[in-house]
Amino acid sequence: MEVIKDKDINKSQEIQLEIVGRVVATEKNPNTAQSFNFWTNLDSPVGIGTIVKVIDDEAKREIYGIVTEGISYTDLAAPIHDYISSEGDPNLGLTAQTKRPEIRYYTASVLKMVPEEPIQPVSIGNVYLADDEAVRKSLRMDKYADETGIPIGLYVNGDNQSPVYLDSKFLIGPEAAHLNVTGVSGLATKTSIIEFLLSSTFQHYKGEGGVAAVLFNVKGSDLLFLDQAAENLSPEELKMYEKLQMEAKPFEKVHYYAPYKADKVNLNTLRTHEDLVHNVSALSWGLKEVIDHVQVVLNKDDVDAKADAFLSFMSEKVIDNDKIDSFYCMHKKIENFNDLDEWFQRIFAESSGEDGNNSEGKSQWRGHAIATIRKVYNRIMNINTRCKGLITNDSVSHDLPWGNFEDRTVYVVDVANVIPLAQDLVFTRVVEKLREQLESKSLGVDKVLVFVDELNKYASNDSGNSYLKQTLLEISERGRYLGLILFSAQQFKSQVHKRIVGNCGTSIYGRMDMDELANQGYSVMPSTIKAELTVLEKGKLLIRHPHFNQYIFVRFPRPAIMTSQDGMNKFKSAPERNFEDAMILNFKRLDKNLRATDIKDAIIGVEPDEIIRAFNETERKGKEKPLEFFKKALRKKPPRQSFTDTHSKSPVIVEDIDDWLNN
Repeated sequence: MEVIKDKDINKSQEIQLEIVGRVVATEKNPNTAQSFNFWTNLDSPVGIGTIVKVIDDEAKREIYGIVTEGISYTDLAAPIHDYISSEGDPNLGLTAQTKRPEIRYYTASVLKMVPEEPIQPVSIGNVYLADDEAVRKSLRMDKYADETGIPIGLYVNGDNQSPVYLDSKFLIGPEAAHLNVTGVSGLATKTSIIEFLLSSTFQHYKGEGGVAAVLFNVKGSDLLFLDQAAENLSPEELKMYEKLQMEAKPFEKVHYYAPYKADKVNLNTLRTHEDLVHNVSALSWGLKEVIDHVQVVLNKDDVDAKADAFLSFMSEKVIDNDKIDSFYCMHKKIENFNDLDEWFQRIFAESSGEDGNNSEGKSQWRGHAIATIRKVYNRIMNINTRCKGLITNDSVSHDLPWGNFEDRTVYVVDVANVIPLAQDLVFTRVVEKLREQLESKSLGVDKVLVFVDELNKYASNDSGNSYLKQTLLEISERGRYLGLILFSAQQFKSQVHKRIVGNCGTSIYGRMDMDELANQGYSVMPSTIKAELTVLEKGKLLIRHPHFNQYIFVRFPRPAIMTSQDGMNKFKSAPERNFEDAMILNFKRLDKNLRATDIKDAIIGVEPDEIIRAFNETERKGKEKPLEFFKKALRKKPPRQSFTDTHSKSPVIVEDIDDWLNN
């Protein structure tokens, strides 16, 4: 150890830094204002990614750098000399009288200079390992860590572990925003770092207005146990949490949403264990929720200019029109798909003259071709069949709590088990609804973090221009002004739309394949960093952030959340239930204290369709006392009439059968 005077521009303080080498410059390899060279001994703890500090006492300057290249060599002029001196026997080299001198020679990229002006080449001086304070200064974290810092992990060098912070103003706005994580499946810990960073944001974000998260679960049980604690965090991991000033705990407020299966009573999710269904709600939409996004589920080849014009006409004049207008075949307000089906049938009847009135002819109706109307009819009315469980024919809908989002709350939309068409509809409508309410300041919070996994699938750069891709582009380009922040992940960043990943202020890289790193997008990354990424262990990531002018390796502890594998082992998913058992579970979602026998007594003898209707109304309006509300919501059956009430009595009273036969 060497005790040095750290001559900060604001104060002087005596600290202990470990000297590890000395800056060196030659005519062939000079130092510049962007990089410098230094040598170290063989036992030095310096390696690729190490942050070092150079102190120039004469110029009163401090230079911080990060090692990006390293070589080692001896005084040999050519390899043949060592072969000759060893007489061709490698064992003789171990017993040589004189050991050849060997040095490690490193190149470091400049992270920061103090003072920053004038910009000058790095001068000769001693090189020291960076401590916590030096790491803060080198990454410019000293300007924001205490006010807007979000812990992302620890910079580790030997026994030294220094917290690394992201600036919330550049992570979730308003200065910059969005986060992208890339890496191979299973080894890059993409989901883990998202969970950890969400927890870190919830615990450290100090902005006003509140922050919530909407996560789309697209892979099995990946995000289905966010409210369950991890069972086996090691003492070392707990120390890392302590160093980062974070509590090792799962999310306290989590709400899950999943569509029904085709039977309309079993939820289409793996989170069906009786101990976990209390915060699982149904997600089902009717005509009103779907019509504004109907283009998402229609084949783009079908939605030509004529079909698009009729869809606009139908939305404006019929569905969104509260006025009953017989000119447009409206005899009642159109509220659901059943009403819409009846409306189409009246159009077809009128156009063909079946209604007894004069028709405009078989080819046109109100300026729209009948062939176009039939095509739109076939596509729209087929949505309920293709998205069964998500789309309902009636007017009942179950949705996210629009207008009532809560601070530090996670809303998970589970679409892992639905078809891609339904996934596209859910993504597009939820994000569009978030955008609308954030713009009008009516959501309940000012910022929402939206996590979308498998970006290679939903925003590939070689796929068509889908509505979902346009939605993701809209978030990445304009979302930060509204407080709508995109957290995304994928295996191959090079295959994602460039504008989506290009607008992400922060990038995280896990373990990667050489084939991916060979793409043009990684050309600015040093070759040594690429080599490190191919063998990166779990829990270690490479970070790029607006405040960091170089890539930084950090380690982070496992999220204090039960993994999907442990969760499925502990809370095994229940098999699909019959109607009665499914309704019992649905009632227990609303009130876990309800008894199964009371629920059975309430639904016995009632038609399934009526039970579903009354339960849907209960879930929307009567969650406080669900069973009582359900009983009141059931439609009363008309009293059963006796035979004598339904059949008139004979006007002639016959006392004897013989008398009746004689009449």
